[in-house]
Amino acid sequence: MQKIISGIQQIGVGIPNVHEAWDWYLKNFNMDIPAFDAEGWAELMLPYTGNKPQERHAILALNMKGGGGFEIWQYKSRTPEKANFEIKLGDLGIFAVKIKTADIEKTYNKFKEDNLQIIGEIKKDANNKKFFFVKDLYGNVFQMVENNMWFSTNEALTGGVEGAIIGVTDIEKSIRFYSEILDYNEVLYDTNGKFDDLTALSGGTDTFRRALITHKEPRKGAFNKLFGNSTIELVQVTSRKAEKIFKDRFWGDLGFIHLCFDIGGMDIFREQCKTFGHPFTVDSRRPNGTEAEVFDMGEASGDFAYIEDPDGTLIELVEAHRIPLVKKIGWELNLNKRDRAKALPNWMVKMLSLKRVKEVKISK
Repeated sequence: MQKIISGIQQIGVGIPNVHEAWDWYLKNFNMDIPAFDAEGWAELMLPYTGNKPQERHAILALNMKGGGGFEIWQYKSRTPEKANFEIKLGDLGIFAVKIKTADIEKTYNKFKEDNLQIIGEIKKDANNKKFFFVKDLYGNVFQMVENNMWFSTNEALTGGVEGAIIGVTDIEKSIRFYSEILDYNEVLYDTNGKFDDLTALSGGTDTFRRALITHKEPRKGAFNKLFGNSTIELVQVTSRKAEKIFKDRFWGDLGFIHLCFDIGGMDIFREQCKTFGHPFTVDSRRPNGTEAEVFDMGEASGDFAYIEDPDGTLIELVEAHRIPLVKKIGWELNLNKRDRAKALPNWMVKMLSLKRVKEVKISK
């Protein structure tokens, strides 16, 4: 057995209405493939849900152009809470999600035409790549970043998740964490000061140290071609005290709740994370120190675990076992019966397109 990281599978987004949110993400980010749509109880997340199970509805939506997806997550047993302060760049946790786009100018103009809440103008980052920021209907911040690496070619202007902007207290410590555990072993830039490209954001006029990290080698695994390469931007504010974005709130409350990686070799990760001082805080296979049933999420199944980065940002690890491809004929993919390091043939991954949804019926 070996440690495999296929890529960023999804970003968890806590929202007040799962279908309303999916409708917006489908129309604007082309998240039109429901990998799963499941209602039920979050029974294993007790450290982050008030020490009791919580009822929820979750949809994992993907974009077949390439990139990670969204786990759109709504509480059913309680009203999700928002932060009781204005979240600013550099606050601890996931501040923004990076979304791939093939043409930054066309995407900007289309969003402007559609009256989306664009933040500022098109800028260039310290790596000389063009981007701009936009908010969804709940105020969550997304960074549209230019990218020329795609799984499939279609007319969509945007792909899926390419990474995240994460607030931290100690960049060097955070770089070590993301390098040792998640193989982000290349620093594209590491710089200090005030930055013109960030001033349109809340708190963006502060002074920062920021580092953009990526992985030197292409990811491996069944869906690595779909998820593609990714980057994480670590931002440390040095001119004020950072607040914890999810302070006094539950996982699943409003905002970006976790960064999830598709992996293989869960047992290796379990031991390695413990060695590096970041043990699993949630473990679907050993919730009470004993072996458990494989976790089901709608029609899919697998194992999952959570760890915390040095500032408590939640990182989810998912090792999928069974994924339905064509439900009508009962054709499913059993990943336990194949080499987890080997990429699936493109035609097989594209079978997920048969689940494409053209519109979302919004529930009240």
